Order: sequence, then C-alpha cells, then structure tokens
Amino acid sequence: MNRTVTVGLDGSPESRAAAEWAAREAALCGLPLKIVHVWEPVPEPVTQAPLLGGETRQHWTEEVPREAAEGLRLRHPGLEVVTDRLTGNPAHALTEAADSAELTVLGSRGFGGIAGFMTGSVSLAVLAHAERPVVLVRAGEQAADEHKPDPAGVPSEAAPFRPVVLGLDLGTPDETLLGFAFGAAARRGAPLRVVHAWSEPPTSFYRFYGDAELAEELTRGQAKALTELLRSWRQKFPDVQVIEASRCGSAAQVLVDSSREASLVVVGRRVRTSPLGARIGHVTHAVLHHVLTPVAVVPHV
Repeated sequence: MNRTVTVGLDGSPESRAAAEWAAREAALCGLPLKIVHVWEPVPEPVTQAPLLGGETRQHWTEEVPREAAEGLRLRHPGLEVVTDRLTGNPAHALTEAADSAELTVLGSRGFGGIAGFMTGSVSLAVLAHAERPVVLVRAGEQAADEHKPDPAGVPSEAAPFRPVVLGLDLGTPDETLLGFAFGAAARRGAPLRVVHAWSEPPTSFYRFYGDAELAEELTRGQAKALTELLRSWRQKFPDVQVIEASRCGSAAQVLVDSSREASLVVVGRRVRTSPLGARIGHVTHAVLHHVLTPVAVVPHV
C-alpha cells in the first residue's frame, strides 16, 4: 500500500474544501497528497451535446486536478502533491483508491444553515465499503474552524486545535479505531475527548425503589470500565490529554452533543456482511446529519 492521503476531487466547492483539509492532514502526517479525479463515461449521444464536447471532457479530466494541485502546492509549501485521473463508476473507483490509501477525504454539501452533511450516493457508498478510514468534509470548511478562538474571540489557525472527539462502544473497543483517534489528537497537540454512552436500567421506567442507587452504581461502573480501557492508550500517548465522558442516554445524541466544539469527530464502522448490503450504522448517520465538524469513519472488525 502506498501511504498517501487521498482526496476525491470533482471541481465542486465541497470537494475543494475536502482537498484543502486533506492537504493540511497530509502535512500533519508527513505524507504525500494524492488528488483523484474520476470521469464517468456518458452515453455516446450525450457526448455530442455542445456542453459535453471533447474540450469540456478534457478540461474536467485534466485541467481541474492539475489546477487544484498547483494551488495546493502554493498554499502548502513542501507538500508533495500528485494527481491520478481514473475512468469508471465514481463510487467504485474511489472505494478502490481508498483501500490503497492511508486515509481518504471526500467532500459533502452542507444543509445550509443547519448542521450536518448532505451525504450523496458516492460518499455514502465509499463510507460503507472502504476498508480504510474515510473523512467527510462539508462545503465551506475553513482551517480556522478547527481551532479555538484567539484572545479576541476570533477562530485562528495560530490558536490551539479544538479537541478530537471519539465515539466509543465499550462492547466492541477496536484498536484500529482507538489508534486512529489518539494519533489524530497527538498530531494536532489537541485533547482527546472519549465519549461513551450507555442505556439506563429497564427498571427506571417503573421508578422502582432503589433506582437512584442502582443508577449511581451503574454510572460508577461504566466510568471505571472506560478508565480501565484507556489506561494502556494513555501510556502509549503520554502527551495526549484524555477527557473521559461516560453518559447515560442515546449513543447518537450523546455523541452529537459532545461534538459541538470539536476539530474532528471519529466514529467506527463495523465491517459485516449483510443480505441488505454494507451499512454505516445509525450513530454514524446521526453524526453526519447533525455535526458540522469533519467526521472520520474508521472501519473495524
């Protein structure tokens, strides 16, 4: 596998925002940036239309990635930027490209003034099928958005990074997911907020006597389990400040609420075979629809 940060570029504002984020991440990782542009063939009669003639096709397949690469080299001195032009189904081509990359970045349109992403079919397909981490970046994402405000209250690239937030299921704690989140926090010199949600006991619905004591006991037990799980990771990454957040409630809601001021949100995706096809899970769906921050989806067993 060639270790690169790969970004899918189609010339849209959201893909250009993704390319800028990918360039910054590649610089943090010390890896080359690969720009992948996929041209999907169209039926012959359509190609005869004036707006889809040979010159237009050449512009999209050659000029767009070339111009993007030149701009990224200027804005990120010292970053190695390469381009790759592919032909075929964009979802299939980008999934194959993702499987041979260290990390893949895709753009997604935002819902205007509402938080979250407009996840298109291509992005959704890559998220659901890629075997390597994929990051989704909304249109309009700026470098300063990932940083805390400066003394004047204005977000600035010169200020420290906002925390990286990891959504963690204690029932399936995967080292790939934990390693990705700790590594992302370490590269940014940012705190890592590990969020774990758990369900309240069924008896609380009936308000039985002793529910308060049981809830307190469960709260302490869940918090202790999270601390024990993270102990070895604190030792591996001693410079990363770890903030533990164990909450009772819906995993999706707790994670969304904990991600308001994050620089990056990291979630896992269980790799499983289903008659209905690959899935990304309801928690990831919720995060994509309600969080403005770039979201990393990390596949794991």
